[in-house]
Amino acid sequence: MRAIRQGTAARRSAAPGLAEHLRSVLWGPAEFIGIPGRLLAEGLAVGGATAVVIVGSAFAVMWGGPRGLVTGELGLTVVAALVLYLMVLRAGRVLIGLVAVLGACLAFMAPDVAIGVVLQQRGRVEPARVASVQAEAEHGRSVCSVTDIDAVPAGAEVWRGCAESIWVGETQPLVLHPPGRAPTPGVATPGELRGAELRLAALSVLFVGGCTVAVVRSFRLEATSGGA
Repeated sequence: MRAIRQGTAARRSAAPGLAEHLRSVLWGPAEFIGIPGRLLAEGLAVGGATAVVIVGSAFAVMWGGPRGLVTGELGLTVVAALVLYLMVLRAGRVLIGLVAVLGACLAFMAPDVAIGVVLQQRGRVEPARVASVQAEAEHGRSVCSVTDIDAVPAGAEVWRGCAESIWVGETQPLVLHPPGRAPTPGVATPGELRGAELRLAALSVLFVGGCTVAVVRSFRLEATSGGA
């Protein structure tokens, strides 16, 4: 009976240690007291620089870089490098996953916003005839198939400015990008591009915040001889 009691007590004493280990692996050890100024600055710098590179590369590629990178591949490469950096720091696995997801979303969203900005600056508006109007159930919007314009392949589909109230044969304005780097959308509403820019900015802030938390919580007492 005494041996059973000793074994139960040993398991109870080991439980807090296991829970602490899991917390450290999943969320980071965060073994600091007070405000870890150095790590806070490092996290903000790394997250901010990564966000700038992801968004900046999307705009640079859309404006005049290699056409093969217009869909966000360069941004995903930067995110992968950041995830590797966080793994080297032994940051919490949950936080690393969160940063990876936010970074991937940022890498895919940035080219779409860049397209709108570049078309606004360099695009030209041309009229096209609507050949058909279909409802797109997946995204809950209408898609217009257009024709009768030399710079656009017959049957090209656009959704900006397209609605179920538009009839076949109606003239629909399109925005063309002279070098042909961007897809041909319909004319956006005045606040549509502004809304996309605000969403990109909000996602960037969340990404930088997640990266900062991951770096700060990666601090381990045995990893440094000085304070945080």
